[in-house]
Amino acid sequence: MNAFDRQERAILRTLNTPEKIQRFMDRALLYNKEPDGPRCRSPRLVLRDRTAHCMEGALFAAAALRLLGYPPLLLDLEAVRDDDHVLAIYRQSGCWGALAKSNYSGLRYREPVYRSLRELVMSYFEHYFNLEREKTLRKYSRPVNLRRFDARGWMTREDDPWEIPEYLCTIAHTPLLAGRAARVRRRVDDRLFAAGQVDSRH
Repeated sequence: MNAFDRQERAILRTLNTPEKIQRFMDRALLYNKEPDGPRCRSPRLVLRDRTAHCMEGALFAAAALRLLGYPPLLLDLEAVRDDDHVLAIYRQSGCWGALAKSNYSGLRYREPVYRSLRELVMSYFEHYFNLEREKTLRKYSRPVNLRRFDARGWMTREDDPWEIPEYLCTIAHTPLLAGRAARVRRRVDDRLFAAGQVDSRH
């Protein structure tokens, strides 16, 4: 396993529950709007720069969950006319939960109460919309265990581990909606649209 240094371990030791990991991402990490171009920071660089977008946040959360004894699992959510979103997922008492970094308030934490991955993913459907107010979530990947990237030092690299998001884009995704339901352009109302962006500066 890739080794964090003493200062990094001191911070990570304080994040001793999934809830505390999410709180750290919400409060201590600014949302990375990539002003200087695309990035994919490793968890080490996220800690150093105190900034993350959804991919970087998912990598950080997966590393922090791993230190708590969970496997480092990512799940990719695929959308139409919108960006993908990446979750770090974990299981407690047979149920799934998720950690995430997003500038949309409804696309972050999920309590571990969902009996299946599809059930977990469906909890994001109403909150997953673009600036045209379309509900855009359509597919989800299988869980990806980041141990497959341990040899490349994904947790503590000084460069960006681009091979991880590239891999997420290559694997099969399961449709969330079928037939006509997948083609209808559903839209969010004014209240949900406003609520979703209430913390968009982060």
